[in-house]
Amino acid sequence: MNHLLLITIAAVVLVGCETTQVNVETKKISARKPTRVLFIGNSFTYWHEGLWEQLKILSDSMDPKLGYRTSRVVKGGASLEVMWKETKASEVIAKGGWDVVVLQEDIPETTMDSFRTYSRMFVKAVREVGARPILFMAWEYDRLGWISMHEIAKAHKDMSRELNVDVAPVGLAWSRSRTLKPDLDMYSEDREHPSFAGMYLSLIVIESIISSADPLSRNPEKLPIRGFNRLGSDNAKHLRQMASKTIRMWQSSLEPLKELRVEQK
Repeated sequence: MNHLLLITIAAVVLVGCETTQVNVETKKISARKPTRVLFIGNSFTYWHEGLWEQLKILSDSMDPKLGYRTSRVVKGGASLEVMWKETKASEVIAKGGWDVVVLQEDIPETTMDSFRTYSRMFVKAVREVGARPILFMAWEYDRLGWISMHEIAKAHKDMSRELNVDVAPVGLAWSRSRTLKPDLDMYSEDREHPSFAGMYLSLIVIESIISSADPLSRNPEKLPIRGFNRLGSDNAKHLRQMASKTIRMWQSSLEPLKELRVEQK
């Protein structure tokens, strides 16, 4: 009896030590301040002078500054498959020196199988150089309406679980904002690319996933992004709130896709 008790205690201590070690490692990773961020994507990434440029402006506008240095490999109309096959994206990643690589897919432009295949390939390539991959979930649009926002979100949720990779749920944040404040249009005139509001919401969601900071805190006294003043302080606050709530929903134990369906009814 005493022998069994000793074995049980030893096992508990061993598990506790292993758990502590895992938590320490996790803390080390999360505490590392990201500085160099590479964006891989199509026009959804480079619209409005580019998310890499807007991230740098946001970074330099905060007090204290966030310290981001950014770059990009972009190609109009490209899926991740096209980025892998027809650009130098994989070569740029392989050179290393990145803390974070943001991978933007445009699922309506491609297929689910292609998204899965090239997400796996890019995530593997990013991790091989010691960087952290983030999947940038984009949105649905009418020109290629074969897939819904719910299906896009589910595809990213599936890849997140399979690859243990973070997702920036931009498309879900857009949907939430459109439901709660339909007069604030996320789309530009072509009904495909982001309006300024859509770009700003994309930026705030992505930065929060990179830094783990609450989007509500990313409100510098001045933000010299061209067009920001026309957005208005109330709309900017609304978009930060949408980013904060969507990220919490996405990362919680609740089912974000079920909530999206309810909001869209």
